[in-house]
Amino acid sequence: MADVCSDGYIRAEINTLSIVKVNAENLRLILGVKLKQLRNERGLSLSDLANKSGLSVSYLSEIEKGKKYPTPDKIIHLANAIGITFDELVSAQVTDSLDPLTTFLKSPIIKEFPFELFGIQPRDLVSLITESPNEAGAFIQTLLEIGQTYDMSVEQFLFAALRSYQKMHGNYFEELEHAAEEFSQAHKWNGKRPIPASELQRVLTAEFGCAVDEIPMSDYPELKRFRSISQSGKLFLNGKLLPTQKAFLFAREIGFSFLKLKERPTTSTWLEVSSFAEVLNNYKASYFAGALFIPKDSLLKDLREFFARPHWDGAAFLSIMRRYDATPEMFLYRLSQLIPKFFGLQEMFYLRFNHELGSKEFTLTKELNMSRVLVPHAIGLNEHYCRRWLAIEILQRVGERKKAKRGDSILVDVQRSRFIDGDAEFFVITVARPLALTENTNSSISLGFLLNENFKSAVRFWDDKAVQAIDVNETCERCALTRTQCNVRAAQPAIYRKQQTLKVREQVLQKFLKSIE
Repeated sequence: MADVCSDGYIRAEINTLSIVKVNAENLRLILGVKLKQLRNERGLSLSDLANKSGLSVSYLSEIEKGKKYPTPDKIIHLANAIGITFDELVSAQVTDSLDPLTTFLKSPIIKEFPFELFGIQPRDLVSLITESPNEAGAFIQTLLEIGQTYDMSVEQFLFAALRSYQKMHGNYFEELEHAAEEFSQAHKWNGKRPIPASELQRVLTAEFGCAVDEIPMSDYPELKRFRSISQSGKLFLNGKLLPTQKAFLFAREIGFSFLKLKERPTTSTWLEVSSFAEVLNNYKASYFAGALFIPKDSLLKDLREFFARPHWDGAAFLSIMRRYDATPEMFLYRLSQLIPKFFGLQEMFYLRFNHELGSKEFTLTKELNMSRVLVPHAIGLNEHYCRRWLAIEILQRVGERKKAKRGDSILVDVQRSRFIDGDAEFFVITVARPLALTENTNSSISLGFLLNENFKSAVRFWDDKAVQAIDVNETCERCALTRTQCNVRAAQPAIYRKQQTLKVREQVLQKFLKSIE
């Protein structure tokens, strides 16, 4: 017999040996799907079941949609009308065809996924597929197997959800912009100059009671890659951080307090992801920090002047970045927030790659693709990224400059990246530099804009002859170029060859079928 417990869960007795605890909403969903499946198997309409059980059609419909969980006496009437026992109906056990549904509903991914941000509820997903329960089970099982095959963790899923949320809003959030402007005005900070780290630390301590100290690396050397650790009103910083990085972390910490964001990660960078609230709040605090550090109006003025130049000027681009005392990651990410909104260039992507000196591996550590073109991505891609991408090629140049100790180790460059297998072309700006906390590791940050009429209208230097146009692909495995055509190929075109084989077979099959008509 089912009863509602004080902890908000419904317990259902499955058999005399075991009791399973299932989230209340999910149990409503399971009961609804089971009821509909049993009704259909018996050839009963909602009206038929209503007559046999004494319940109204509208109430039965609500049960099947997972919106209502009937009282015990009504469950008895339903069980009798269908011809099964009470325990069989309320049990969380399901048929083989629906077993993937319970796995799906109880999976960590579904428990953490922020459905409300997208205006839906888990029951909405179920209601879309309850018309064909058997097919639904197969479909859900496929989703689960895909996740397992690509080793997609819950945290990857949550970050993917955040990226979808960003794309829905064009990566621009007016309320966070207003919050940063309000805070800046209240403190009479001049938007045309960087806010000193010392000033941000003073505000953080005096107004929000946050004590600041350094992580004791001599006692805890394993923590050397963390930028910061926050706990119980204290912020511990990595002593090797650049002043700019410290300033950003102070601004982000202010963001958590000023925006009243409760759930948050303990460390920066991430150690583990506990909930989507942590992921979203971390994004909001970081957005606030970027908007505080690099004021919107001031940057837009600089960008309009820069885009009006007849030729690309890398030195001028870096000069703007240094004017705000920003790291390449901070600066380009801020551009990804403002340029789509104010210049109409929504078809863009942001990518961050890391590369350890001497290694042949290039790791994509951050991505946001707002274009309709499939650009390099991280999840489930055990392939070799195209070495012709500027983001990859420039990392090797940074390593060579650092090794030779030649001047500034920060490099900026541009490329017109043309996809070999399509008509898409991107204007890509990339900045690369050595990482401060990870020895012998370099990082590149790229911002790419689809080279369409909007871009040509907004950016005067779009056709600068000095900007090299390069044919690229997503990965070496998918590329048709031969070794002779591409001397930087890192792997054989295995996927391309397989696709070509299938294409030839299809052509021959069609030829054969025509011959026997």
